[in-house]
Amino acid sequence: MQFHIFPYICFMIKRAAKEKLLQLSGVFKAVSVTGPRQSGKTTLVKSLFPEKPYVSLENPDLRNFALNDPRGFLETYADGAIFDEIQRVPALFSYLQEKLDDSKKKGLYILTGSNNFLMQESISQSLSGRIGSFILLPFSLQELANEKIIPVTDDDLMLNGFYPPVYDQNIPITDWCPNYIRTYIEKDVRQIKNITDLLVFERFLSLLAGRCSQELNMTSLSQEVGVDVKTIQSWIGILETSFIIYLLKPHYKNFNKTVVKRPKVYFYDTSLVCSLLGIRTLNHIQTHPLRGALFENMVISEFVKQRSNVGEPINLFYWRDKTGHEIDLIVDNAGNLLPIEIKSGKTINNDFFKNIDYWCRLSNEKKSILLYSGNEYQKRTNGTEVYNWRKYILNEQK
Repeated sequence: MQFHIFPYICFMIKRAAKEKLLQLSGVFKAVSVTGPRQSGKTTLVKSLFPEKPYVSLENPDLRNFALNDPRGFLETYADGAIFDEIQRVPALFSYLQEKLDDSKKKGLYILTGSNNFLMQESISQSLSGRIGSFILLPFSLQELANEKIIPVTDDDLMLNGFYPPVYDQNIPITDWCPNYIRTYIEKDVRQIKNITDLLVFERFLSLLAGRCSQELNMTSLSQEVGVDVKTIQSWIGILETSFIIYLLKPHYKNFNKTVVKRPKVYFYDTSLVCSLLGIRTLNHIQTHPLRGALFENMVISEFVKQRSNVGEPINLFYWRDKTGHEIDLIVDNAGNLLPIEIKSGKTINNDFFKNIDYWCRLSNEKKSILLYSGNEYQKRTNGTEVYNWRKYILNEQK
């Protein structure tokens, strides 16, 4: 079965992050842009700062120059530059500190990297207080909608995901995802930690994909993968800092109930989950037992992007007590809590409201949201508003 093929986009899709990045470059002497590989970091910064020389430290000659003569390297770009994949030369950060301290110019250097652990480690050691930080994630629903290239069905959207090359280069997802996963393992994983048995790590990735939208149980994973819990913890950290997974923390308020304290695991993009689980066609995803989990994963990641694109804190949590009552998402605005339930069905069912009603009775909150795949809007007497998830997300971003 053929996937939806997107028209080739010969222009750059406008990114929602543009305004925030420009604002940061007018405040700080340097700006770091991190995010997953292929999320569009290089394309964005080159378009926003066309006057700056672009320097990729993946290039062996330029990397050797920076490693062997950092002062000479920075003197070559004394008037500013874009340094791509700068985490490849961590020693450069110390020399950048001196350069930034001697300059009064804002937005002098733009630093990009796909490895948040190595970037943040170097920044905290050398550039703390001198640099603005920004995370660029794959396309958001709003960005695709603005260009009118958004897939029609939710199944198409979950399968194709949001990574830019699938849309602006028209690369079939069945070709793109396996190569992306392979490149990620070969480059980022080995750069952070030299994992010798890649087959075991790949098995771990696939098992984790099968647990998307679920509580993260490291003991269970260690038993299935065949490694100790400390190794699982280390690998989870690698996936987090490389922007493959996002851990949604439980909300701290328990309302006199014993609550679950483990985070839930989500992938930043559902296309990777589909690829790791062998979901290759629309028929596969429509009948797959994890379709509901994939749908929840996709919606949660949109809420994360919504905040990340404007540089806001990720004020998102979930809540579950020991008896199984759960709220998929809680938005905490300085103590004002908004519970959100996420359902993949297209037909409203009274069972959809059980957990929200239970939580609202405990918390005394009067407003709640239910997002689903159907198109009908409802406002229930219990204070719950029912929205199509796309309409709600797009309306929230206006």
